[in-house]
Amino acid sequence: MEVTVRPVCDGGSFGRFLLPVTGSALYCAAMDLFSLPRLGIVVPPENPTAEPEFSQLLGARLNVFASRFPVTPGMGLRGMLETYNRVLPDTLGAFGRMHLSAAVVACSASHYLLNPNGDRALCDDLSEQVGFPVRSSTQAILAACEALGVTRLTLVSPYQPWLTDTSRNFWERAGLAVDGVVLVPATRCPDGSDLYDPYQVTTDAIRQCLREHQMPDGTALLFTGTGMGTLAALSELAQEDATRILLSSNLASAWWARRVVDGGIGDAHPLLGRLDSQAA
Repeated sequence: MEVTVRPVCDGGSFGRFLLPVTGSALYCAAMDLFSLPRLGIVVPPENPTAEPEFSQLLGARLNVFASRFPVTPGMGLRGMLETYNRVLPDTLGAFGRMHLSAAVVACSASHYLLNPNGDRALCDDLSEQVGFPVRSSTQAILAACEALGVTRLTLVSPYQPWLTDTSRNFWERAGLAVDGVVLVPATRCPDGSDLYDPYQVTTDAIRQCLREHQMPDGTALLFTGTGMGTLAALSELAQEDATRILLSSNLASAWWARRVVDGGIGDAHPLLGRLDSQAA
């Protein structure tokens, strides 16, 4: 198959090449890929969502690299999350001598087990140790709430009820009012019980659960969890409600990274640009 390469000037900070492949499919690549700032993300081993969403949100502005927490066979959910917090310095250290501009701990659930002050202190300690800014997705959400003037949240949660309650307590201890919770199970088991697994939640499941809830005016929607794919649902909601603030763990983290690394200047994914406008 013949591929034609042609330079395109799009008015942004980076020149680009558009490579027609099949039909209308286009691949966009930065001219100087390896000069881009580098964002490290630390993710659970089974998380299939974080890297694709970060890459889609940040596009050609940042290169995204991942380090994964260890597998914890036979361990329950709480024990696994506690292990993540314990081994976080070593997992972040697995980037070795790679020069990173910033890093995000892309696991909200483990940081819900910490109180907001403990979460912030851990991130500050890690930042000092490695020499670049490190934030958890929970701290990135708090930073977004402060920048956007958010004081009230409605949580959209794929977690088991006990972990959702832990999440709610975290936000309330951080000074945010939680107006309500929308639980999003992945599926229903044969015995009629709900199965909670963020990695199996579909956009259709999110839509259905949101349809069943009346959202109060003035409440921001927070889709919690870096493993639940949310970009399609967020994009639909942004078209339906132009004023409501929409956040997810990955969206808030990408927004924080973009603002910290390059000041949030230049072209942005529509969801990031929407936050820029709402913060202005």
